[in-house]
Parts: sequence; C-alpha cells; structure tokens
Amino acid sequence: MSSKTKSLRKDLALIVRGYKLLFEISPSNMVWRTVNCIVQQIWPYFSLYMSSLLINALAAGASLQTLLILAAVTVFGLLFLNVSMHLINRKAEEKESINYNLNELYLLDAQCRMQYKHFEHPDTALLRQTIRNHSNYGGHGLPKLYWIYWSWLSALINIIFSVSLTVSMLKTASVSGLTGFLAFVNTPYSVLVILAVIAVNVSVQLLRVKHFDLKETKEWQDFNTRFAHSNAYMTAENADVRLFGAVPFTLSRSEHVLNDRTYIRRLLKNGIAGNYVEHIMSTFMNVALAIYVGAKAFIGTFGIGNFVLYRGTVEKFVGAVSTLAGAFGNLRINNPYLEDVFRFLDLPDEMYKGTLSVEKRDDNRFEIEFRDVSFKYPGADSYALRHVNFKFRIGERLAFVGMNGSGKSTFIKLLCRLYDPTEGTILLNGIDITRYDYDQYLALFSVVFQDYHLFAFSLGENVACAEHYDAARVTDALQKAGFSDRLAEMEQGLDTHLSKKYDLSGIEISGGESQKIALARALYKDAPFFILDEPTAALDPIAESEVYSRFNETVGEKTAVFISHRLSSCRFCDKIVVFHEGQLVQFGSHDTLVADENGKYHELWHAQAQYYAD
Repeated sequence: MSSKTKSLRKDLALIVRGYKLLFEISPSNMVWRTVNCIVQQIWPYFSLYMSSLLINALAAGASLQTLLILAAVTVFGLLFLNVSMHLINRKAEEKESINYNLNELYLLDAQCRMQYKHFEHPDTALLRQTIRNHSNYGGHGLPKLYWIYWSWLSALINIIFSVSLTVSMLKTASVSGLTGFLAFVNTPYSVLVILAVIAVNVSVQLLRVKHFDLKETKEWQDFNTRFAHSNAYMTAENADVRLFGAVPFTLSRSEHVLNDRTYIRRLLKNGIAGNYVEHIMSTFMNVALAIYVGAKAFIGTFGIGNFVLYRGTVEKFVGAVSTLAGAFGNLRINNPYLEDVFRFLDLPDEMYKGTLSVEKRDDNRFEIEFRDVSFKYPGADSYALRHVNFKFRIGERLAFVGMNGSGKSTFIKLLCRLYDPTEGTILLNGIDITRYDYDQYLALFSVVFQDYHLFAFSLGENVACAEHYDAARVTDALQKAGFSDRLAEMEQGLDTHLSKKYDLSGIEISGGESQKIALARALYKDAPFFILDEPTAALDPIAESEVYSRFNETVGEKTAVFISHRLSSCRFCDKIVVFHEGQLVQFGSHDTLVADENGKYHELWHAQAQYYAD
C-alpha cells in the first residue's frame, strides 16, 4: 500500500471519528442540521423540475386545466417548502447557537474526569490551551468539522439529485432522416462527448480546488493565526505591556502583519487565478450543454422545458463535485488540529479502580496504613516521598509539618488516591485501597486544599457542592465554621450568590470569609477523615491558629489531619508528623519532639519561635 493511500485512509478515519464525536456531543443539533440541509437542497430542484414540466406542457399545447394543476402544484409545493425551511432553519439555528459551548463543555468534562496525573501535568494544560486557541482564532478542530458538515452534505445531496434528474438527458430518440450534426447528437457517441466535457470541467474544478482554493485557505489560516498571536500580547491583563511601555512595540508588530503586502498579494493572486479558471471552464461547459440539449429538444428527444432542467442540474452537479472536493481538502487541512483534540481525549487512564465496596460504619472506625510507600511524580527524576510507613489511629488529631516541598501535600494526594504509589502499598482496614470502588473510597475524605475554589453560585450550593441540598445542615456547617454572623447579614440567606458573574445581586466576599465557606463545605460532607492542607496559608500565624483550633472543636470524634509549615498552629494535635526531603523523619507529641535537640522539629520550632514569642 502506497504512502498516499495510507495517508488518505488515516485522514478518512480521523474525519469519521470526528463526526462520530460531534453526534455524541450534541445528537439533536446534528440531526436538525442534517434535516435543514436536506430541505434547503430540495427547494431548487423542485423548482427546476416543475418549471420544466410547465414549459413542456405549454410547448405541447396542454389544456388550461393541466396547466393550472401544474401551476398550483408548483406554487403550493414551493410554499410548503418555504414554510418548512423557515421552521426547520429556526430550530436548527437555535441548536446551533450553543454548539461551540457544548464542545467546550465536553472537553471540560473530559478534563475533569481524566486521571489526576494528566490533569496536573503542564503538558496537558498546554495541549488544552492549544486546542482552545486554535478553536477561538481560526475555528479549527471541532468547530471547523461542524461548519464544513453543511458544505459537504449539501454537495453530496446535490450530486444525488442532479444525477437522478439528468440521466434522462443521455437517452437517444428513434428519429429517421437526421443528417450531419443532428444525426451525431442522436448517437451514443455524442453522449460520450458530453460526458467527457463534464468530466474535464469537473477535473479542472478539482485541480482549481487543490492548487488555488485549498492553498488560499491554508494561507488565510496562517495569516489569521499570525495576527492573533501578535495581537495577544496587547491584552490589557498583560502587566508587562503596561509597566515596560510596550504598547507601541506590540501594536507595530500587529500592524506589520496586517500590512504585509507581499503576503496579501499572494493571497489575492490565488483567489483571482482560481476564479478565472472556474469562469472559463463554466462558460465552455454551458455553451456545449446549450448546443447539445437544444439540438436534442429540436429533434424531439424530450420537451423544450428539459433545456432549463438539464442546464441547471448539470451546472449544479459540477459545482457540487467542486464543493465536495474543496470540503474534503479543508477537512484534511483541519486534521492536524483534530488530532490534538483526540490526543487530549485519548490520554490513558491507567489507574486501577476496584469494585470492592467500602464498609459503611457509624463508628467511623476506618484505619489507614502506609506501608513502605515511595512516590515519584510522572516525568520527575527524583522521589517526592521515600519509604514512608505510617498508620492513622481512629479519632486522632494529627499535624503534618515540614518545610515547603518536604512531601506533606504529596502524602495527602496519595492518601486521597489522586495518585497511586510508585512503590509500596496503602491499606484501608487491612485491604489495598486499589481494590475498593474509587468513588466510595474518595467519599471517606473531606479535604480543604490550599488552592481551594468557590463557585460563582449561591452560598448554599457552594457549601453542598450540589444544586439541591439540606438547608439545615448547610446552616449548621456555616455556623460551626464561624460564618453565622455574616450569614445573618445576607438578605437572601443561603440563596445569596457569591460574585456577580451570574447574578448582579451577588456579593463579593473577603478572603477570610471564603476560607470559612470552604471549611463549612468540608464539614457538610461529614466524612470520616477531615484534612486541612494549608488553606489558611495566606493568614497571619495567630489567625491561622484560631481557625485550626475552631475546626478542631467541630470535627468531634473523627480523625483530623492538619497540615502547615507553621508549627505553632498545630500544638494542640495529639501527634505531629515531621516530613523532610520526602521522608517521614519524626513522629510524636509537640513536647516530645521539641525536646529532641537533634531532631528536625526542634530546629524548625526554634527557627520560627521568634514569630510566636508573645
């Protein structure tokens, strides 16, 4: 198999997969677009066909009744098609208006569901942004696939209709006494000649598409991409542009792209040359068809009205073949952008997700053990954790401390199974956590990370992370998190929107208030394990200590883990776990650890003691 054939098969497979994805994303949208396209293409053929019947009837001297019937069928048929087109087109446009957003939502859903190591990897974020840029700047990828759908589908329908209505043009008549040109027209040889004329026209149109149209399309895409990238640096959010006075510099680069006359002339040259070729060949074919169809009508092969029909259908056939070739060429140009989309969607999920149910216990007696666990981030050369052995005792208050990058947050990511260990095993009640149902295992943890996020939804929805929730439980969680006074000031209570992005009556909240809402969210989930992974890092040490102490009072008998690089915030904890350079180096109470003058905790405590002396 030749390389060209392999390339063609690869391109076809990619295009087919792309359209399957579009139908998966929005089946109703694609169905309405298909129906709309079919109805739009029926109208001109119906008009041509009925016009030919009327002209033939007039030429044959048909009765007034026959003419009136044909006229009525034409008028009411066109009226019905017009009304149908209007209604279908309106529905199709309604669906079409949210097509881009549906594509984005689908990709966002895929990103949120992919394995966390992909989600957190910078290459994935870069690929996702590349897909978004190509879609926004040039309509490449899925949007291009969607818009070209109309083009190639209408061309395919035109080919089917035009061939069906034109095939009778090639028949011969039983007429005697013909000589010269008229005799030749009534032979199969004339059919071959006219087919050859059509074939030459089609071939020239295909070459025009290949050498002019597609080249022009590709260059316009490159031109728009160049301008978009040069213009992107001028965005108002770019502080460097303002602080370094770079507006004139970036503006001149954008203007340089726009004023590149050599580039513009080359674009125009391709378009003009392609149009010349199209007009010359179309004129030649139309003259040949007029002579051929006129001669056949003259000798009585068919009615004079068919002259109008065949001239229109053949012209539409040639145009449709040209359009189909152009559409396929544009689809192939779009394939590299489409490959990015599928490279993103095909990121493998290599995490084993078991089926064993997590036992539901009212006493929350869940015990977790890290057994000789080591972990290395994907693509990293060094280990983030090495040979960690640790067991959670039921109902304990644990503090994980250490300098930034010591492995505290990595430990939590492994605990919550955002990653699996590179080496070693994590056990829940003596069973490897990979054997448990993934969602049921995640339900064991209420975590507030340092980079927590609130949504621009209502207060109640933010706490419950759901549209429907238990208002009494939400209020109780907010009260325990210290948000009750602020809640009392809100006229709309739990229905108050946070931010004005979706509701102009929404409110803006402070950083401290947002932290309390995040804490309330963890309390509302009411999981057996509570984890605070430095969500208060932006606060001063005293404020952080107060938040941790208040949260400690609210979690009751459940196991709680407090992570901080500020040692004073966690003195109340039963045990303190000290991490250093990816290893668990100490474990014990505050008094025991601070008394060990050779230990890391003693060093960290005295290094920070100056800030807490009072």
